[in-house]
Amino acid sequence: MDVEEQGLRRELTGRQVGMIAIGGAIGTGLFLGSGLAISLAGPAVVLAYLLAAVAALALAYALAEMTVVHPEPGGFGTVAHRYLGPMAGFVQRWIYVAAQVVNIGSEVVAAGLYARFWFPQLPLWLPVLLFSLGVLAVNFASVKFFGEFEYWFAMIKVATIVVFVLLGAAYLAFGLPGHPSPGLSAWNDGGFAPNGLGAVWLAVAVVTFSYLGTEAVAVTAAESKDPGRDVPRAARNMVARLVLFYVLGMAVVVSIVPWRETASAQGITESPFVRLFTFAGIPAAAGIMNFVILTAALSAMNTNLYLSSRMLYSLARDGHAPRALAKVSDRGSPTRALAVCALGLVIAVLVSIVSPTEAFPLLVGLALFGALVAWILIFATQLAFRKQRAAAGLPPSPVRLPGAPYTTIAAMLFVGAVLVTTAFTEQFATAWLAGVPFLLMLVGAYLLSRRRQRAA
Repeated sequence: MDVEEQGLRRELTGRQVGMIAIGGAIGTGLFLGSGLAISLAGPAVVLAYLLAAVAALALAYALAEMTVVHPEPGGFGTVAHRYLGPMAGFVQRWIYVAAQVVNIGSEVVAAGLYARFWFPQLPLWLPVLLFSLGVLAVNFASVKFFGEFEYWFAMIKVATIVVFVLLGAAYLAFGLPGHPSPGLSAWNDGGFAPNGLGAVWLAVAVVTFSYLGTEAVAVTAAESKDPGRDVPRAARNMVARLVLFYVLGMAVVVSIVPWRETASAQGITESPFVRLFTFAGIPAAAGIMNFVILTAALSAMNTNLYLSSRMLYSLARDGHAPRALAKVSDRGSPTRALAVCALGLVIAVLVSIVSPTEAFPLLVGLALFGALVAWILIFATQLAFRKQRAAAGLPPSPVRLPGAPYTTIAAMLFVGAVLVTTAFTEQFATAWLAGVPFLLMLVGAYLLSRRRQRAA
């Protein structure tokens, strides 16, 4: 049955689909220096970003291969239901919804803190409330309005990164007025990998989280005007741009500022972006970058709310959530699913404000664990997708992941290794403390619901 018969509307253009994917994947970390990854790997952080980009590229192609054939609400979660079974579809979508709702909460609190850069006396709850209402209003409107809003919001951070890379290249090659070129002197402090290869792998585990959001392109397929054309194009362009932005951007960062200094930098004013823009004579560089980082947080929040509501909508359509959540407005927006996600947003915000050092790290850990589990299940789904279609004598997808199934297996093992590594890092150990119990709870909830269905 066509998706528009279910209420969602195919109103997203190709450029909007591509920018929504970018908006979900580029958060505030790059602008603030990615200090943790740099402190671990030194200049070799560039290699860490490149390795993680390869896994993200494989994920994007795997998603495009499947969603071109099945451009349905729920994206990869619905495809997992079809090829791995209802339990996999249930667990993957619910853990992804939980992860995205937590991410929304963390982004809006961050946005509130950025607003206090200009208004330090402002109580945190006020900008958090205003930003939450604004993003909810955008999502309650038509998907066409959401797509246009997100396009221009994401464009701000994309343009900023491009300017930063070009300015950085000019600074390194020729210098800027009053600031001679440092060359590559910043790379000589202890060598390329000053803390060893083990530290580089820990940095890989950290920077992989920068690419979370790559999967957003699959969720937009159900509302794309031409998913067969837009989704593959968006997947290819998104990963190419992420590699360009993250790898080149980080290369500029560790070239213009010694890595030990960048690793210890705190706040907007110490961001390498602010330093470079100040060198270039751009007035009020700190204020401009704070605005960019604020829009980056709101863009990521906006996209994540879209993703979580569509996942919840697809769960309701498949009978894994209350059927009432599949109701859409006259504009084609799943308003009830959005309202439930907004309730989760409120909980995440309250926890982040009331218990920032105890409870909130567990929620963030759940988000990280859930996103990586979703990635692993995406690769598992693609293996089953290929196998079952071949067994049924169906033609292959018009878009194919090169080297599959070997590239699929390699990427899945890579993501699995990253997930295991989080258990041994101080910053991400909460991923297992919160993620495993929640995963077991979801499995139990599915088994209980199946038993009740059979007894009915």
